[in-house]
Amino acid sequence: MTQNIRIRVGGMSCVRCSAAVTHALTQLNGVVSADVSYAAGYADIEYDPSVADVRSMEKAIRSAGYSVVRDEAAFREREHKTLLVLFVISAVCALPFLFGMVLMLAFPNAHITHVLHHNGWWQLALSVPVQFGVGYRFYKTAFLSLKNKSPGMDLLIAVGTTASWGYSLYILLSGGNVFYFESGVVIITLVLLGKLLESRARTKTSAAIRKLADLAPKTAVVVSDGAETVVPLSQVKRGDILAVRPGASVPADGVVIEGSTSVDESMLTGESMPVVKQAGSELYGGTVNGNGYVLMRANGVGNDTVLAGIIRLVEEAQSSKAHIQKLADKVAAIFVPTVMGVAVLTFIISYIIAKDLSASVNRAVSVLVIACPCSLGLATPTALMVGMGRGAGMGILIKNAEALERACEIKAVLTDKTGTVTEGKMRVTDFLCFSGDADELKKLASSAEKLSEHPLAQTIASYHQGEYYPVSRFVSHTGNGILAECGGKTVKIGKPQFAGATAEQEQTAASLRSEGKTVVFMSVDGSPCAVIALSDPVRSTSAKAVRELKDMGIATVMVTGDNEQTAKYVADEVGLDSFVAGVLPEGKVGVITELRNKYGSAAAVGDGINDAPALAAADIGFAVGSGTDIAMEAGDIVLIGEGIDRLPSAISLSRATMRKIKQNLFWAFFYNIIGIPVAAAGLLSPMIAGAAMSFSSVFVVSNSLLLRRVKLK
Repeated sequence: MTQNIRIRVGGMSCVRCSAAVTHALTQLNGVVSADVSYAAGYADIEYDPSVADVRSMEKAIRSAGYSVVRDEAAFREREHKTLLVLFVISAVCALPFLFGMVLMLAFPNAHITHVLHHNGWWQLALSVPVQFGVGYRFYKTAFLSLKNKSPGMDLLIAVGTTASWGYSLYILLSGGNVFYFESGVVIITLVLLGKLLESRARTKTSAAIRKLADLAPKTAVVVSDGAETVVPLSQVKRGDILAVRPGASVPADGVVIEGSTSVDESMLTGESMPVVKQAGSELYGGTVNGNGYVLMRANGVGNDTVLAGIIRLVEEAQSSKAHIQKLADKVAAIFVPTVMGVAVLTFIISYIIAKDLSASVNRAVSVLVIACPCSLGLATPTALMVGMGRGAGMGILIKNAEALERACEIKAVLTDKTGTVTEGKMRVTDFLCFSGDADELKKLASSAEKLSEHPLAQTIASYHQGEYYPVSRFVSHTGNGILAECGGKTVKIGKPQFAGATAEQEQTAASLRSEGKTVVFMSVDGSPCAVIALSDPVRSTSAKAVRELKDMGIATVMVTGDNEQTAKYVADEVGLDSFVAGVLPEGKVGVITELRNKYGSAAAVGDGINDAPALAAADIGFAVGSGTDIAMEAGDIVLIGEGIDRLPSAISLSRATMRKIKQNLFWAFFYNIIGIPVAAAGLLSPMIAGAAMSFSSVFVVSNSLLLRRVKLK
């Protein structure tokens, strides 16, 4: 019988690294399969324990050049700090070179320009720490990529920067005065910046999962032989009788066996209105009890709770997101060996024909210098940085480059209702009086509801702005309503039967419910006199955002835990293509899968804990900034503020950024395709090749900066 184990892997810098770890593990006897996620940083391994053991698997990972992580949080923090230190060192060394390049353009004949550009010894001193200290990680990865027969961008960086540095050293020792030390220093600095930003994003990958886990209480109250004992949650067993006190979190999944209460299940449904629980009602771990005391029988504990299931959904969805391999990396698999082959071939042919060693080296180095991936290294990060910067200025916080890349492919959007399309706060929209004075009835209703802890009651209590009547008697009838004596009258507010609603009032209520409103009835001294309607209003910006999404060719679907009547009203109000009602978190993930199968790429937008699995499972998750921390951690892009009004702009920004990236990459590769044959033919000296390489980089940066002027939705 096989077993499964998860091993955290450190040191992976690209998808090819995960392929190398997979290859190393699957070569072991007894390993049935290995699924290595670069994005999540772990390997899920199925193995036969009678043949393979954990020690051998860890040894295989280390032999492939990677590390086994015991404490993920500490490892991520250490990795990020290391990258930060290396980047600072590299940036400090790169600044004088950048200053010199600026002077060369502005004051080419100035004495300081001559000193900065033609003094090779100080350039050598600045370049060595970057090339061989900071750049060691690229040499290591390049070696591993060759060992695993999967050359990538790091190999291209190592070869190109080493060629320019080595030839510059040769010129310096030969008495020349034109050098290319700055090429390697600037390239390594920019690439490190990209890795630093990526590391920062990855250190927060598991934050949503940790916050979800924190929703579960640490202890539970076990009832045995009439005595209550507080025990650690881990000691609770299936079948135990648990006491849930007012205001406490429900410790496990189970069923109420005694008592009644109302429970806030917004973490599951996203709906703020508590659910009435009586004997026989289901309870879910992590939800919050209201003002009642109940006894429950635990049916699901530990990993068998709905909350644990949500955590697993987020984990699986985050790890299943394949890291989008950059186009430059894909082409590098062919480009790198081709460039090296052309350089070697150029040297051999040139030497055979001319019998001139210096000229042959010149041509070969010209090929490597002009192929040095400066523009390739700049093509993606410059556009991404400009795009992210513009997004930040618009209230669109993009967590990582992959999110910005994926957003351009969206064909369908799943949106939550409460707090996303709607305001997420109940309001009294109608106070219809059938008899008596309206102002007096409003005062009585608000006074009566003031002592109730129910959210709807609090909304009604705040509806009246004047003074309240003192309440001499208050009784809460769970599941039906409240009775209060105030202002010398007996007031009942609640369900139609409880308040003695008339047929006319019932008919009026039916009309209000068709508009997605919640209705309660009011009677005074036994006489039914008013109907009160409450609703969660649609945000004023939602309809416009939906129209813009449709104009962009994106289908819109609302998924909510609310009832179908309310969902239909809201969907029609804002013009959504379709809706699905009465859905729990796992159901939202299922809808995401359906949308992906139908449209090819699906996004999710939401603001609640219940939205976290959908945000993580979607190709791209948009978290509304006014929502919960968990939703914002699970989302890839945070829309600051309230509602979905910034969603069209975020997608439009992604599309514009990706157009710039493709333009940059086309130019960078086109430049190499043209430049390499010219250099191989001996028509370019290393100095001219270096100048051409610099021009390519300037073009790429300038093209990226044009993103600031692109008109967005």
